[in-house]
Amino acid sequence: MAMIILLVLLVFFAALGIPLAFAIGASCITYIGVYSPQFFSMLPQKVWSGAFSELMIAMPLFMLAGELMSVGGITNRLMDFCMAILRPFHCGMGEVNVLASMLFGGISGSSVADTSALGSIEIPAMQKQGYPPAVAAGVTVASSTMGMIIPPSTPMIVYSMISGASVGALFMAGAVPGILIGCSQLIAVWVISHKKGWHPAKEKFNSKKFWHAIVAGIPALLMPIFIFVCVSFGVCTASESAGAAVLYSVICGFLLYRELKVKDIWVALEKTFISSASIMIIIGFTTIFTWVLTMEKVPQIVASFFMDLNMPAWGIAIVFDLIILMMGMFIDVSPCILMLTPILLPVMQLYGFSALQFGAMMITGLAIGLVTPPVGMCLNACNKINRMPIIDIFKGALPYITCNVIVLIGISLYSPLTTALPLLCGYSL
Repeated sequence: MAMIILLVLLVFFAALGIPLAFAIGASCITYIGVYSPQFFSMLPQKVWSGAFSELMIAMPLFMLAGELMSVGGITNRLMDFCMAILRPFHCGMGEVNVLASMLFGGISGSSVADTSALGSIEIPAMQKQGYPPAVAAGVTVASSTMGMIIPPSTPMIVYSMISGASVGALFMAGAVPGILIGCSQLIAVWVISHKKGWHPAKEKFNSKKFWHAIVAGIPALLMPIFIFVCVSFGVCTASESAGAAVLYSVICGFLLYRELKVKDIWVALEKTFISSASIMIIIGFTTIFTWVLTMEKVPQIVASFFMDLNMPAWGIAIVFDLIILMMGMFIDVSPCILMLTPILLPVMQLYGFSALQFGAMMITGLAIGLVTPPVGMCLNACNKINRMPIIDIFKGALPYITCNVIVLIGISLYSPLTTALPLLCGYSL
């Protein structure tokens, strides 16, 4: 009964329009004030301990590196690189859009940043090539979901803090699902574009232009490779690699591409501060929420409930996929991870699933929530670019986001898709 009151309070405060972090905090404080007032003195300590983590240093640094690379000339180089790679195969801007999102996702670690940075270039370019506006926007938001799956991934750092799983192992666990989503979306875009006649006419191969685009794009591609190798193989910690990524992005922007200005650094710092501060506040208040859940033994109650159902492991995986998808429709990624992981992960482990597989399921499922109404952060970011109704953008994305759903089901039912690469590199499950 007490937990029902807590959840009702959370929904009530959120319905009033209170920011989610404060809605969580207010519901927990009200609950503790009524049922356990002796714990009031521990609340500041819990909030601080939740946000004060060495692992959390990596999160704002990865965000800053992505912002600096975005304004430092990386976006245009990535587009030229993808165009050079794909045009010989008679591909259009739709396929370029997907491949650029795969590469940019390895730089920014954020799907919303992907939509914002690439959408302003890709959507007009696709429309100019004959793609309908809804399709151009839909491909952009659907492909941007790879930003938080392909390493480095900001949500995976948050999940690592809650689950205790290795960041390097999680990066490896997300690599295969991210690549599978990218490849399946490339196929879907090519088939639909070919059928609808959206591909441009074939052009004569220009070797000089091709090699210029390749050489200019290589320095930008080295950063995600550097991060993945260093973190996944234990060369340095996530925080150290994030710091190196910031330094590398500054060097590229100032000395190599020469498009980064001092004022751009201040703008990037401001955006990073706002984004990371909001996540830190959510983490701090959600720590109280998970603490209350632990005191009330909610994870044990939930685990007992599902164990009593005697469902097969694959059935539990599908049920939890549906829960993740439904929660992702209404709540942003980081709060969802912080709220669901302490409850669902113990159940999954009882059924034989590893923290790595569940982490990949969680991140892949919540990425779909970024392009589904009513919240859909990527939908809102795209709406700011082209002013198209969110529901129209979603309809345009639906054929391509289906690829994400298929991959989600695949990694839920076949664990080697997420665990084989970490095991191959010496990580334990």
